Amino acid sequence: MPHVTQLYQHVSEKRWPIVYSPRYNITFMGLEKLHPFDAGKWGKVINFLKEEKLLADSMLVEAREASEEDLLVVHTRRYLNELKFLFERVEGISKATIIDLDAHQGNGHERDFMGDRRVYIMDVYNRHIYPGDRLAKEAIRRKVELEWGTEDQEYLSKVGRNVEKALQEHLPDVVVYNAGTDILEGDRLGGLSISPGGIVKRDELVFRVVRGLQIPILMVTSGGYQKRTARIIADSILNLHDLGLIGPESPSVSAQSSDTPLLPRTVP
Repeated sequence: MPHVTQLYQHVSEKRWPIVYSPRYNITFMGLEKLHPFDAGKWGKVINFLKEEKLLADSMLVEAREASEEDLLVVHTRRYLNELKFLFERVEGISKATIIDLDAHQGNGHERDFMGDRRVYIMDVYNRHIYPGDRLAKEAIRRKVELEWGTEDQEYLSKVGRNVEKALQEHLPDVVVYNAGTDILEGDRLGGLSISPGGIVKRDELVFRVVRGLQIPILMVTSGGYQKRTARIIADSILNLHDLGLIGPESPSVSAQSSDTPLLPRTVP
C-alpha cells in the first residue's frame, strides 16, 4: 500500500527558495541564552532580510514536520539520522555531493554514507578541533585540513580550488552545501580567523561554481557560535541575490563572470 504523506507541497514560482519555520528558533525559559549557540539566529536572519525589503512571509516556503510514519519510510527506529531517502524519493537524483565548510569535521554524514559511491564528500575543517573522527575521515573524497587561525586569503584559495576539483571528479545531480559560520574570527569553538566579508565571499564562490555548472544546490547554515552570525548570513543571502545567484527563477551564472548567464537547469 502506498505511503500517504503531507510532507510535499507545490511551491509557487513566485516564492523564494528559502525554507523556514518559526519553530526553528529554540527557547526554553531563557536558558538558551546561556548557550554559546544562538538558537534564534534563523529568525534574526529572516528579520534582517525583511528589513532590507528582500522578502515577506508570503514569499517563504514553510517547512512541514515529518511524522513518525514519514520517517519510518526511510529510516529504522534504531537510527533515524541518515539521508539516503534522497535517491529513493527524489526523481532524477542518482549522485550527490556534500560540500561541508563548517569548521568541524562532518563525521555524522561521513559515517552515514561510508562506502556509498553515489555520495562524494568534500570537507574543509580545522584539523585540531572536535571531533577528530579517524574512521569517518575514510568517507571523505576530498579532505582539506586547516590549521589554527587560518585567514581569508589562504582559506578562500583552498576552498575555490577544491570545490572546482571536487565537481570535476564527481559531477552530481545535486549539491548539499553546509555553510557553517563557525569559521568566523573570534569563534572559540571553530578556531579559524575568517572575516565577515570572507564568509560572504566563500558562499558566493561556492554558488558561482555550482550554478555555473547548472547544478541545483541546497544550502544549510549549521554552526556559528557568535551573535553576529545572523547578520552575516543575511548579508550573504543579499549578496547572492544581488549577483543573480538565488531568487525566484534566478538564472544560473558562470563561475568566471556574473555577466555570463546560462540557461537554468530543469529540475524535476
